[in-house]
Amino acid sequence: MKSLLLLVLISICWADHHSDNYTLDHDRVIHIQAENGPRLLVEAEQTKVFSHRGGNVTLPCKFYRDPTAFGSGIHKIRIKWTKLTSDYLKEVDVFVSMGYHRKTYGGYQGRVFLKGGSDNDASLVITDLTLEDYGRYKCEVIEGLEDDTAVVAVDLQGVVFPYFPRLGRYNLNFHEAQQACLDQDAVIASFDQLYDAWRGGLDWCNAGWLSDGSVQYPITKPREPCGGQNTVPGVRNYGFWDKDKSRYDVFCFTSNFNGRFYYLIHPTKLTYDEAVQACLNDGAQIAKVGQIFAAWKLLGYDRCDAGWLADGSVRYPISRPRRRCSPTEAAVRFVGFPDKKHKLYGVYCFRAYN
Repeated sequence: MKSLLLLVLISICWADHHSDNYTLDHDRVIHIQAENGPRLLVEAEQTKVFSHRGGNVTLPCKFYRDPTAFGSGIHKIRIKWTKLTSDYLKEVDVFVSMGYHRKTYGGYQGRVFLKGGSDNDASLVITDLTLEDYGRYKCEVIEGLEDDTAVVAVDLQGVVFPYFPRLGRYNLNFHEAQQACLDQDAVIASFDQLYDAWRGGLDWCNAGWLSDGSVQYPITKPREPCGGQNTVPGVRNYGFWDKDKSRYDVFCFTSNFNGRFYYLIHPTKLTYDEAVQACLNDGAQIAKVGQIFAAWKLLGYDRCDAGWLADGSVRYPISRPRRRCSPTEAAVRFVGFPDKKHKLYGVYCFRAYN
């Protein structure tokens, strides 16, 4: 009986002691979690900003720090902006700031600076936007061992257009496709740009490269040669192909231009070489494919006269469909790649503003 009573007392004491230890441990865990909470917070009040080529844009970014964690600020705050790529393991350096030190990288030199609206403002201003500036940017703020990030996307007003060279369809590897767009005052389009163009009505039955290395094409009117009549509208995805060996068309993107696009009034029709010279004589250059698409889409340019362009193609822009001039839809009409020496057409010129 005494043994039983002693066992019960030992059990009660052990239980009380264990309960006290559990409470102390539990309180200590909560206390540690509070100390390890975020001491530095970075936020972007907008996740996407809109502009156009040649414009200026501010990428919003602010940081909030816990003054009790950093004391009087013996750690210098470092602000770093990078551009994200389709390869998530790679980032392109844009701008770094620490104290009075600033450094700008690559094509951003002379075009970016911190807004500096307040002590906690890490917003980046990009001036004279280029087509290559489209994309997602990361704002990173570092103080001591603490850091945090926010991401802001730059979207550009513009137009996506399908392109293939004189050689014909499906003749470009990925690298040639990139250069083909650059040659036409454009850049290779992203998936998001193609998707937005599809939502805007772009329908094209030939697959083309995109900037991430994928091959896709937009269909708004399903039909047999384009994935099947009974399929749903959408952006068809061929997947990722060998960038050196696989050959497709390309989807290009261009935006506003700083200049004048126009059809040259000339007394006679011209061969290609005569067209090039006629634009030069007028103080201009023969226009590029990207420029005719930008004039048509962004300026509403409309002309029912077929004219030479720099790549040797002949096209004409119709923004007001009518009989004999693209009666069913607004479009840049493609005549083809005629014989440069013997076929005669008008010409579209472009004069850049200084």
